Amino acid sequence: MTGPRIHLGVFLTGVGPQLIWADERTAPHMAIDTFVDVAQLLERGLFDAFFLGEGLRVRENRGRVFDLDVAGRPDAITQLSALAGATERIGLVATQNTTYNYPADLARRLASLDLLSDGRAGWNVVTTDNAWTGENFRNGGWLAHERRYERAGQFVDAAKALWAGWEPDWEAAGEDGAKSWARPGAIGAVEWHTDLVELTATPTVPASRQGRPVLFQAGDSEGGRDLAARHADVVFSAHTEFDAAAAYATDLRRRLAHYGRDADSLRILPGAEVILGATPAEAEEKERWVRDHQVNGPRALAFFEQYWGRDLSAYDPDGPLPDIEPTEAELDPSRGTIAIDQRSGKLAQIARWRERAEAENLSIRQLALAVRPGHRAFVGTPGQVADEWARYVRARVVDGFNLLPYLVPDSLTDVVEQLVPELQERGVYRTEYEGTTLREHLELPPVWPGTT
Repeated sequence: MTGPRIHLGVFLTGVGPQLIWADERTAPHMAIDTFVDVAQLLERGLFDAFFLGEGLRVRENRGRVFDLDVAGRPDAITQLSALAGATERIGLVATQNTTYNYPADLARRLASLDLLSDGRAGWNVVTTDNAWTGENFRNGGWLAHERRYERAGQFVDAAKALWAGWEPDWEAAGEDGAKSWARPGAIGAVEWHTDLVELTATPTVPASRQGRPVLFQAGDSEGGRDLAARHADVVFSAHTEFDAAAAYATDLRRRLAHYGRDADSLRILPGAEVILGATPAEAEEKERWVRDHQVNGPRALAFFEQYWGRDLSAYDPDGPLPDIEPTEAELDPSRGTIAIDQRSGKLAQIARWRERAEAENLSIRQLALAVRPGHRAFVGTPGQVADEWARYVRARVVDGFNLLPYLVPDSLTDVVEQLVPELQERGVYRTEYEGTTLREHLELPPVWPGTT
């Protein structure tokens, strides 16, 4: 295939409003059969990667388990290791946190997944600043928000050094082979001494055929963009509107040049929903159904409880906003989902919402639908979505999309069986896997074993 092509992944978050877990069509979300079936479906659809979120603490709302989300999930690396034996080509990407992991341990586990999957592993590098998550760890909420990306950069540098510490020609040969399992000097200790990462370790696992795990990263702040430009092979962005995506791509490629990297050394895959219908009207009707189920009454009330700081369960979600005043205290990040820039100024925010709800005659649930954060949905017939995606990728504003399914597996089956053939017809999607490693699927420059 010549010309740009669309790269596709699926981000199975496990928690959050996008997953309509209560629908009878949704597969059991804790069953290994579900994950195997989804990974094999995506492999049939020639997807680049299956991408798992991470949960270091069960979500809460006002100090109680938030049981409108799936509560908990298996460890991503453990789960993907099982999937490595049930699949042959699809990449396997684990979200792993740099704030509450240790570099030598995590580098070893990721290298193990990469080796066992024969070069199909990826690492989605994330950070956490909230003490809510930190309470589950010895260090607690020990890292200030502004320093989380500094630690992430130092952490990834150390991991890369460990992966490069086992040279590719490590096997002893000739006369030495009878005396030594590995060539002397081929496996070296790594010392790393920075203000946030301190280690002395020797790698215990050789590199896979792709050299090291592919590095994914999400983050739109200055620190996040710089971390991506310095280290990432793939960026999981939030920009799906065409002009915003173009501006983001321009900025990120400018940062790549600052770090001496080529513009083609990074893939940009925004998160997106896809809602397909046989006709535009059918797709729009399905979108209304999806939104109604993603933001149901209890979830809408829980969303505003974070801001009011009060129990709102007695209010009708299809009625007006609560008439009681919110607490004076700023937002409680106990659910671990509130962005740092939303933790102050809540009274002014509530005043703006009240003005909007009154002006537009919006109920609690309607306002929640209007203001809740989320990724854009591409809604239409398979042909319409394929045309739009072809425009995006040909303009190089994105390199593909990381899909967030609303029903598992039905919404993904729709993409594989209906959208993929339309993309292939337009010449912007592969008709077979040309390689076997995740790096090859993404058409990224090679990283040879023993290098960073």
